Amino acid sequence: MKKTVSTLVASAMLVSGLTACGSSDTGGAADKGGTAANQDAAKPFTVSLRHVQVRDDAKLRLKLLEDVGKRMEENVPGLKVELEGVEDKVNRFEKLPAEMAAGTPPTIFDLFGGTDTQKFVKAGRLLDLTPILAELRLKDKFLNLDEFTVDGKIYGLPTAGFVEGVFYNKKIFKDLGVEVPKTWEEFLAVAEKSKAKNITPLAFASSDAWVINMLMNTLWVRTAGAESVNGFVAGSKKWTDGDVLDGFKKFETLVKSGYFQEGNLGLKYAEQQNKFRAGEAAMLFDGSWANSAVVDPEKSKIANDVGFFNFPATGGKGDGLINGSFSNGYGFSAALNENELKAVKEFIKIMYSEEMQKRQLKESGFLPALKISDLSGVNPIVGEILKVANAKQFPAFDSVIQAKVREALEVSMQEMIGGKATAEQVVEKVQKAQDAANKESK
Repeated sequence: MKKTVSTLVASAMLVSGLTACGSSDTGGAADKGGTAANQDAAKPFTVSLRHVQVRDDAKLRLKLLEDVGKRMEENVPGLKVELEGVEDKVNRFEKLPAEMAAGTPPTIFDLFGGTDTQKFVKAGRLLDLTPILAELRLKDKFLNLDEFTVDGKIYGLPTAGFVEGVFYNKKIFKDLGVEVPKTWEEFLAVAEKSKAKNITPLAFASSDAWVINMLMNTLWVRTAGAESVNGFVAGSKKWTDGDVLDGFKKFETLVKSGYFQEGNLGLKYAEQQNKFRAGEAAMLFDGSWANSAVVDPEKSKIANDVGFFNFPATGGKGDGLINGSFSNGYGFSAALNENELKAVKEFIKIMYSEEMQKRQLKESGFLPALKISDLSGVNPIVGEILKVANAKQFPAFDSVIQAKVREALEVSMQEMIGGKATAEQVVEKVQKAQDAANKESK
């Protein structure tokens, strides 16, 4: 859809001081768009802005982006911002790669850090933002730019940070007489007690295979360590290794024990949140971005009974770690004319201001990418999440491994849930895909 716009984080870092950005010169764009005469004389031009805020639960983030676009138009004479919404996976794995190959990316677009950014930098398609961040005095205000940094230069900006962990229903836990589990055995005990009371232990919707792999990623990192992911690509680690298999077998235990939401293979991602918000599940493994919906009294029956904890220890190398990073953000075409560059600078000034970062946190629950000085008015669940986010983080596996390996993992895990593959068969299939992908990349 196209629309013209004119009509984790460590809590100590988050509360560190910062003055709101927006005072720097943007290369000619006046703060209020210049005089009326200049506005009339400006030659109209259009900038494309590709986003992925297309789901129902992204309406507030889309409204924020629309407001950013309107401010850009007010501040840059002649500018029209054309928003284009594309589903996340379609943009990342189909549309954007094709445009990059053809040399025709949008001016501003949703970009994933890690291997995606590295690949597009190698092709010469991404704008080097290093001098722009220096000009706008923004570089030191970001919490982490690692996933968008290649050879010391910055080619993308994270929109927010995230961590993945377990939301839980405090009332259900109290009624069951259980505490937040610290070990795998305690986690299974909570799940079993929930099931015995006809309460779904884990809200789970696996038609969207990436949902499966959020939890699976945490499980095998728990048992095999965070270094396993880079090891798969380097060839020093195999998916079939015993410590990796252990994580998959633990997931298989959850499947065979009936701890997931019934009929989950036919359910989309939103359904797991709906189940949890309805008070019909004890736990929900999800990203921190889900917090705004689960504590929204207009959407959630359990708004005042939600907590958050890091996934329990399994006795493996990765105990205590948490899947979290700053991997989703925006990139910019390397082929910009003078006016487009002004628009890009204005987008960065507005989108990456303390005002917009705090608004994003309050409205959508996304942890800020910038150090912000004022957390007033933020729901208490954010404090629980930030406390958990102090754990040492590891990046999502799909920012490291090859696309074909990710696809093989998605298909194989759905087969496991459907009873068509064992844990051993899953890791064997994924290792075959890994071997082929590693061979291709040489």
